[in-house]
Amino acid sequence: MKTLSSVIATLLGLMFVVFGLNFFLQFIAIPSPAEGSPAAAFLGAMIGSGYFKLVKVLEILGGILLLLPRIRNWGLVIIGAIVVNIASFHLFFFGGIKDPIVIFAIAAVLFLAYVGRRGFCCLACCGSGCCAKDGESCCSTSSGSSSCCSSDKK
Repeated sequence: MKTLSSVIATLLGLMFVVFGLNFFLQFIAIPSPAEGSPAAAFLGAMIGSGYFKLVKVLEILGGILLLLPRIRNWGLVIIGAIVVNIASFHLFFFGGIKDPIVIFAIAAVLFLAYVGRRGFCCLACCGSGCCAKDGESCCSTSSGSSSCCSSDKK
């Protein structure tokens, strides 16, 4: 499972780094939506306002973070939000999620979120994204009792 999650995180991270850089360097031709369509108007507004540049920078940052196992969950937080927006864009503007790359991105984010679910609690508690060793907690209160990310086996 660890090897599979590393392979999927690497593929997803590289995908977002490549497509994020493509916006700035334009080394892959990406078709535009039909002229005058709502999708074209929406993309035109995002590009014209500069908002799309921020999204692409976050794609690059999130993709790089996915490539680093210790901070993969931080990348997943960024990329997860972007994937929700990409899926919504395809759903509302193109009538469904039919693009294999989008389907892969959704499945990969869901899989990585499931595999790394224990580490998300530690992101919220102490920011490390890495739960402590057996029976310990990375998030302890002053009284010594562990809080949200205890790794006790039940």
